[in-house]
Amino acid sequence: MDFSLFAHMERLSPEQDHASLREELIGLAKMADDGGMRAVWSGEHHGMDFTIAPNPFLTLVDLSQHTKNVRLGTGTIVAPFWHPIKLAGEAAAADLITEGRIELGIARGAYSYEYERLMPGMDAMEAGSRMREITPLLRDLWAGDCAHDGTYFQFPTTTSAPKPVQTDGPPIWIAARDINSHTFGVNNGFNIQVTPLWQGIDEIKDLMSKFNEACAAFEGQRPKIMLLHHTYVGVDADDTALAAKQLSKFYNYFGAWFQNRRPVSQGLIETLSDNDLAANNMMSAENMMRDLTIGTAQEVIDQIKRYEDLGYDEYAFWIDSGMDFERKRSSLSRFIDDVMPAFT
Repeated sequence: MDFSLFAHMERLSPEQDHASLREELIGLAKMADDGGMRAVWSGEHHGMDFTIAPNPFLTLVDLSQHTKNVRLGTGTIVAPFWHPIKLAGEAAAADLITEGRIELGIARGAYSYEYERLMPGMDAMEAGSRMREITPLLRDLWAGDCAHDGTYFQFPTTTSAPKPVQTDGPPIWIAARDINSHTFGVNNGFNIQVTPLWQGIDEIKDLMSKFNEACAAFEGQRPKIMLLHHTYVGVDADDTALAAKQLSKFYNYFGAWFQNRRPVSQGLIETLSDNDLAANNMMSAENMMRDLTIGTAQEVIDQIKRYEDLGYDEYAFWIDSGMDFERKRSSLSRFIDDVMPAFT
């Protein structure tokens, strides 16, 4: 099994300095690189200090200047916010600058907060349709002399400028949840990335079942599948229990952004009260302990072995959590030193 890191700049209070958050992100990426992880992933979000990532190519090019070997992936590009020619060109330029280290994760997006501001009136169904039109065009644009007359985009013969370093362009990963997304990805020869969020082993099994169903429909085609999951490697039970409480708070804020009902000022959503946090039983610390990949090193090894047995090819350590940098750094260090060697 391969291992990668999924990380962003995340700012939860006005006291946090953006420059310091950038340095922390660079530090985590260097740890992943030095520790032998396959890739670092960073995504795209707009107007949200909860996840600061207005253009993942900028982030990845920045990280490329501080790392040597690790692959650099968009986790994920929000496809409906892009024109296919622009996306193909920027991905190729990033591949050129990073000397062929780019991988391209693509999704339809999830936050109505962003849809309202960048594509007013667009819903998730249209976003998915736009993603399915845009993504197959990328390889054609990289190959060159591609014309298109589709539902959302029409353009005469066009070639990506520059061309990517990698033959056939950067590997493409599709963020998939429903069977249609799995089928689309497998049919086009794209890798698959799945995120069960807080929903635990039953969802992890269900997502693999959908992937297997899609592969069975296209005999002989089985791309890679990556599992993205919140992870914390603790020193003992008390440390792990604290992580569960912190991840519970993170998911409460995630849910608040997703629901898009609370006021937002200066990129920060209105603070959740202790009563708000306590009232959300779905995202309680007890459920985080049960359903996320958190525990001592051996407990995390046992959980990931289970995912490996299900057929996952790559495990992405999702480190965004609202924790301070030292707790993130220490957990990642234990993962690299104590967990990854069990899979060598």
